[in-house]
Amino acid sequence: QIHLVESGGGLVQTGDSLSLSCSFSERPSNRPTMAWFRQAPGEERQFVAGVRSGYTYYADSVKGRFTISRDNSKNMFYLQMNSLKPEDTAVYYCAIGSPILSALRSDSAYAYWGQGTQVTVSL
Repeated sequence: QIHLVESGGGLVQTGDSLSLSCSFSERPSNRPTMAWFRQAPGEERQFVAGVRSGYTYYADSVKGRFTISRDNSKNMFYLQMNSLKPEDTAVYYCAIGSPILSALRSDSAYAYWGQGTQVTVSL
């Protein structure tokens, strides 16, 4: 069982930046994908960003504003969020899994999840 813990959420204003971190207890032995998802009230959880084998993937809504990165030596990965908008308000979850490429954006393809961290962007 891999344990993930997010940190770095908070309340910011429109246009501000925020960095989220995810620490994990051990690295899966297969080719893992590390990803960030978010869930706003009343909405389904949606893919935000993922990294696998050096390649990064982003939701269209965050492309150019968010950057995912990882540091395997520290068992950490990150989400740098710039130019935040009120519509970015959500609970953000980090996840690790081994999805096939076509399922990379599907939350059902990820086996391990953090508890979530709230990001609120005010006007």
